[in-house]
Amino acid sequence: MKDTLGLNWEHRFASRADHMKSSAIRELLKLAEQPDFISFAGGFPAPEFFPAREIEETLARLCDSDSLQYGPTEGYRPLRQLWADRLGGKVEEILITTGSQQALDLLGKVLVEPGSTVLVENPTYLAALQAWRVYGAKFAGTPLDQDGLQVDNLPTQGQFLYTIPTFQNPSGATLSLQRRHQLIEWSHKHQIPLIEDDPYGALRFEGEPLPKLVELDPNVVHLCTYSKTLAPSLRVGVLVGAPELICKLVQAKQATDLHTSTLNQRVAYELDTSGYIEKHVMELRQVYKQRRDAMVAAVRKYFPPHTRMIVPQGGMFLWLTLDHDFDSVAALERCVPHKVAYVPGNNFHPHGGDPHTMRLNFSNTRPEMIEEGIRRIAEEL
Repeated sequence: MKDTLGLNWEHRFASRADHMKSSAIRELLKLAEQPDFISFAGGFPAPEFFPAREIEETLARLCDSDSLQYGPTEGYRPLRQLWADRLGGKVEEILITTGSQQALDLLGKVLVEPGSTVLVENPTYLAALQAWRVYGAKFAGTPLDQDGLQVDNLPTQGQFLYTIPTFQNPSGATLSLQRRHQLIEWSHKHQIPLIEDDPYGALRFEGEPLPKLVELDPNVVHLCTYSKTLAPSLRVGVLVGAPELICKLVQAKQATDLHTSTLNQRVAYELDTSGYIEKHVMELRQVYKQRRDAMVAAVRKYFPPHTRMIVPQGGMFLWLTLDHDFDSVAALERCVPHKVAYVPGNNFHPHGGDPHTMRLNFSNTRPEMIEEGIRRIAEEL
């Protein structure tokens, strides 16, 4: 719509708007709308396995006045109690959020002062950086290896540490059991809170499950979501934290959206308590393992032999490291006309850099198209 008043909105933005940048991944997703485009860019679940029929049937049962009315900001109490029982806590320690992304934003609102330092893995989840930059956060990154965050190299000061210990995004690495205990000790010693993000933990293909950080230490703030195990559009996330933190987050959420959709919360609750999600996840594990294996095999077949990669035991991503003179941003520009895309690794670093890396998503593409997409990328290398 045309601005008939001729207002210059640029001069009216708050100073925090200067920290708002478009997500590189979200911009790449626009390309994926083209016919025959193969996108390894987004962190998308496999759409052909969305439980559309089960959700439709559940909605038909639940579409009553209770589900359509306003609800408490804290969330649907039976769903909160389910997660309290699951993690050995109390219902007062559970907040239902509109996806885990809202949990990150709320934590930024109540914990981040302009100029305060947030400790992160390097590389880390792009949208976490995006959420906290708005509130003026500065970031201190600590490297990862095959066994996850290098705890020995962590700083000793910061507002909190944000970590994805299981099938980390973007690297796919998993924090070893020894380092999990070491990280808890570090947190206690330096009195720095831990925020554990666990969106992919249920998607383990192989290896023994490791305890969540919150299971080792109830002081850990724990985030999880139904987006990867049910459907992203439901936007149902779970935050576990101390009651005094939950109280402040509830106040912040009230000013944001009042509450997460009660109808969607009840759908998640019904499909979770019925045992459906558990069976559904078992199927997803088999599908995603097949797709991971297809991508690993294609990379080994088409990419230069010195390409290094972390082969994850679960999750949705493959992280590749090529020669130091390789520029993944420039290579992406050459790949897009050939209808294939990935995310350059520099986007996942709080201060940029690392242009010789790339993140590839395997969960959203069928195996035969995975090989074709990897072949197209390799041709441009």
